[in-house]
Amino acid sequence: MRYVSTHPPRDSPRGRRLREADMAKTISRRIFLKVSATGGALVIGGYLPGLHETGTAEAASLFEPNVWVKIGADDSITIMLSQLEMGQGVMTSMPMLVAEELDVDFKKIKTEWVPADPKYGNPNFGGAQLTAGSNSVRGMWKVLREAGATARAMLITAAAQTWSVADNTLNTENGEVVHRASGRRMRYGSLVDRAAALPVPKTVSLKSPKEFRLLGQPTPRLDIPEKVNGKAVFGIDVKRPGMLTARVVRCPVFGGKVESFNSDKAKAVPGVRQVVKISSGVAVVADNYWAASKGAQVLDVKWNEGPLANLSSVEIMKKYAVLAEQTGKIARNNGDAPAAVKNNSRSFERVFEVPFLAHACMEPMNCTADVRADRCDVWVPTQGQTASHEAAVAASGLPGKAVNIYTTYLGGGFGRRGEADFVTDAVETSKAVGKPVKVVWTREDDIQHDFYRPITYIRMWGAIDGSGKPVAFMQRMVQQSLMKRLGPLPPDGVDRISVDGSATLPYDIPNIRVEFIETDPGVPYGFWRSVGASVQGYVVEAFIDELATTAGKDPYQFRHDLLSKAPRHRAVLDLVAEKSGWGKPLPAGHARGIAVMEAFGSIVGQVAEVSVTNGAVRVHKLWCAVDTGWVINPDTIKAQMEGGTLYGLTAALKGEITIQNGRVTQHHFNDYQMIRHNDAPEVEVHIVPSTETPGGIGEPSTAIAAGALVNAIAAATGKRIYKLPIRPEQLRG
Repeated sequence: MRYVSTHPPRDSPRGRRLREADMAKTISRRIFLKVSATGGALVIGGYLPGLHETGTAEAASLFEPNVWVKIGADDSITIMLSQLEMGQGVMTSMPMLVAEELDVDFKKIKTEWVPADPKYGNPNFGGAQLTAGSNSVRGMWKVLREAGATARAMLITAAAQTWSVADNTLNTENGEVVHRASGRRMRYGSLVDRAAALPVPKTVSLKSPKEFRLLGQPTPRLDIPEKVNGKAVFGIDVKRPGMLTARVVRCPVFGGKVESFNSDKAKAVPGVRQVVKISSGVAVVADNYWAASKGAQVLDVKWNEGPLANLSSVEIMKKYAVLAEQTGKIARNNGDAPAAVKNNSRSFERVFEVPFLAHACMEPMNCTADVRADRCDVWVPTQGQTASHEAAVAASGLPGKAVNIYTTYLGGGFGRRGEADFVTDAVETSKAVGKPVKVVWTREDDIQHDFYRPITYIRMWGAIDGSGKPVAFMQRMVQQSLMKRLGPLPPDGVDRISVDGSATLPYDIPNIRVEFIETDPGVPYGFWRSVGASVQGYVVEAFIDELATTAGKDPYQFRHDLLSKAPRHRAVLDLVAEKSGWGKPLPAGHARGIAVMEAFGSIVGQVAEVSVTNGAVRVHKLWCAVDTGWVINPDTIKAQMEGGTLYGLTAALKGEITIQNGRVTQHHFNDYQMIRHNDAPEVEVHIVPSTETPGGIGEPSTAIAAGALVNAIAAATGKRIYKLPIRPEQLRG
């Protein structure tokens, strides 16, 4: 299964798109380095279209991970991209890691998406190709730096042999090897043939941060020009010769199946070609989207709604409340929290509820597939090449080597595009009709057939001693298990994803207990931006804030005093308090709330400033401080802090998916609303200088936004928020 297509991908000044290219598919799970001298190119992990792997010369020494750079005799530098671009900036940050160690002019590089192939996998996902969990930089930073450093070392050796000098007398700059003593220079391109014949070094030295020229500097995004000039190809833009378009009609009830259908009316719509049953429903296939939609509207389907036809959000939450009376699996247990709560006169209990949430990507789910007798080609805006490949293999019935995945830009992901249901839709439909088919979901499909952020019920207990210090923190959480989407729970029965933020509580409290209770009401659920931390950032920080006010302490100072054993958290908290002017007078009617947490390897602190008028919340400004370890591109960090914060505020103020009679009651952006420009606050971001290992940046600010917000609302109104989303009626009176 080592097939490589003869159709090369298109070059563009800022990236290579996969339009009509046929690309290599799965080769081997083992990650190794190969060096090939073909057509005057030194290939360090590169993908050469039209080249069969059996025609390359493999280096005698193994090196992990695989190589990621192509250097041409014309001095072209192509950096391979496995992490997928959905607005978070990886198309820029990943090449920056390679370019820094390779010492090339970043403005001259090209990028190319890699195929679905385990050799391009993310080490943090066990080698799977997946862009999720804020793991792009965290998973690839060492891999890609070593790839660049390896190429650079081989080029230096090639130049040293050419000039008959020692390697240590040479250095590099802007794509050239330089011999300082003589002033001689050689372009990388002129060295590729000699370098390609060298053995690959087993180890390479990486630059120290003080040597960085590119990393840590604000760097323009490589994806922006194509998105501005219209050249960027998203999944929904894909066109294939002879392609048809399909809409899939699905049962409105979770788990429901097609009992029967009559396609006469649908087929009578001009442009409708076929109506076929697939595993998720009935596909109406037509010449264009309009015809497919009109056919879907008149399709007569009788559904077997199944056992969830009477399911409702209200009943789910009632069952969760009953379950919360039981003791859960122990995620953390320091001291004796139950006894501290029971024996303290200043103890209290609170209950928090959060709803199901949809991802609501701006680009609805879509996928294009072309299934033939001997191969299957799939064009898809996916977060997971591995999952898409597996789904296409299963749906097509073809061997893995015959299935090719071509990735595009993503119009938002947030975890939703890590699923592969839309891939299955397209492959099954194409296979049934024998033609290339693009399946396009409507906004209603997207809202009503998502894999939702789970509904959650949490009981909290706390206690304060006579001096105002917290002596107990206890949580009991009831939720669907996110880890079960990946495999079985560990032996202790605790979902560590769900308790991210509570089981990892940084505050110095002597008695801490965190329990987890797993249940599944049958509603499809999945990974939503910041996952379990999206719940815990709200619940934990709201509860800590109430402990502070119960103790009669300033919320900032209360947290500061409890973070003596967590200096990075304390530094972030202090910075955001300083930058926001915490404690200084505010305009009349304004109030501020503060929160801090660690998520995805980064520590984020936020201060929100709000006012509340007749129950309506206005967020005026939000300050954010972040310690994300080594900084790759500060512009990207700021953008992700801003965007993630708005995503979190949207969820807190507006987000709710409601189940009634087994159906989602929301349909579109009119009843599943987003924050609009006129409601969006200014977000001021400050980055803590750090040399720690890089943390994730795409999700942490989403996790904490609700915590800072509800604490500000409590300061403004005296009313605590225990249920999201925040409704005006909660704050009136």
